[in-house]
Amino acid sequence: MSLLDVLEPVYKMLPEVKAPEIAPPLKKKLMWSALALILFFVLGNISVIGLSASSEGALANLQVILASKIGSLITAGIGPVVLASIILQLLVGGKIIDIDLSNPKDKARFSGLQKLFAIVLCFFEAGVYSVSGMLQPSAGMLVPVILQVAFGSIILLYLDEVVSKYGIGSGIGLFIAGGVSESIFWRLFGIATPGNPIAPGILWNFITSFASGIDFLLLLPLVSTLIVFFVVVYAEGMHVNIPITMGRKGTGGRFPVKLLYVSNIPVILAVALFANIQLWAMIAPDIPFIGGFLGPIMNTVSFYVSAPFDLIDKLAINVGTFGVIEGLQAVWFDIFHAIVYLVILVGACIVFGKFWVDMGGQGPEAVSKQLSNSGMYIPGFRRDPRIIRSILDRYIPPITILGSAFVGLLAGLADLTGALGSGTGILLTVGIVYKLYEELAKQQLMETNPLMKKLFGG
Repeated sequence: MSLLDVLEPVYKMLPEVKAPEIAPPLKKKLMWSALALILFFVLGNISVIGLSASSEGALANLQVILASKIGSLITAGIGPVVLASIILQLLVGGKIIDIDLSNPKDKARFSGLQKLFAIVLCFFEAGVYSVSGMLQPSAGMLVPVILQVAFGSIILLYLDEVVSKYGIGSGIGLFIAGGVSESIFWRLFGIATPGNPIAPGILWNFITSFASGIDFLLLLPLVSTLIVFFVVVYAEGMHVNIPITMGRKGTGGRFPVKLLYVSNIPVILAVALFANIQLWAMIAPDIPFIGGFLGPIMNTVSFYVSAPFDLIDKLAINVGTFGVIEGLQAVWFDIFHAIVYLVILVGACIVFGKFWVDMGGQGPEAVSKQLSNSGMYIPGFRRDPRIIRSILDRYIPPITILGSAFVGLLAGLADLTGALGSGTGILLTVGIVYKLYEELAKQQLMETNPLMKKLFGG
């Protein structure tokens, strides 16, 4: 009896958002997505009851990516949901869990197991936040604080399910984009107030610098943000067209394989994993018996999977003060840290990219079957899914690796510049919004053209 069989009675008891019998119209999809986003912001502004203090700690720069806000009901954010997906992907990829994701029944059971595991991790991570020092519950309020944080993440889990079934895109992507957009707005347009004498806004700081001499370095995060934005938009349009023919008359067409074939999923998974490593490193020294040995190891790993966000600022200050050679020598360890971080991030993105393609039905074998079942074939070759697969094998695996490495390297380099909302956050948001735009265009086309709706299976 497999693990899925043992846990099946448990995850079948979990509440589930029922899929609509008839696909809702575009206006209703937009309404559900907007409602989920509003609830996300509301949860982020409700403080956990029973806290004496809270601190962002090492996760200050990763909150927007985890769609979290320390001290609120979404303190853990989407971290437990993404971590559950990562662990189960590794277990399936390593054949520890034997499951065929091309089988609808197995895929449904896998989704149930993933939901159950995510809920367990919601309580676990709520406990970690509460004992690591990021959340400091008042006397006798430890359990209530853990319950509030856990239920906040569980609400996000079900909001994600609502968006995926009734809205546009995915809830996780929507929450990330919303959190990053909010962060960019306040970092860019925040102004000084009587209660906040130090202006957080970059534009305000730049304007006030006119009195003592214009400091263009203040605009570096904004410039970095714009560069990442335009590079990602340009990369979204890069693709290889594979010629295909459909029907008996041989109607010609093209199957595009984009450079960003796996989109921004590898970065989401990699950064979420890094955030969890940093979180667990805080409690590793307190683990009985092995804490003294495990603590230093976890701290070292945690250090190298965290980006040195202020590297460019340090370089500019030291080079400007001491000259090029002495300035580089002053920050050599930060440069080494950045190189190691980039290598680990790119490597993790490649691994997760390959896993995601295989598990998401986007590999050569799955795509060749889909094309063949739709009556499509490669012109000049006989109609055989094996022929289509042999052609796709030339493109999809290498493009998966190149695309995953590209988004990982771009996100890592942008993080070093201190881009608004973090470089990774900008990359994710642009990709999410671009996919949302494509989905909106597709939905609008399907509503105005019934034939296209039938073709897309809407």
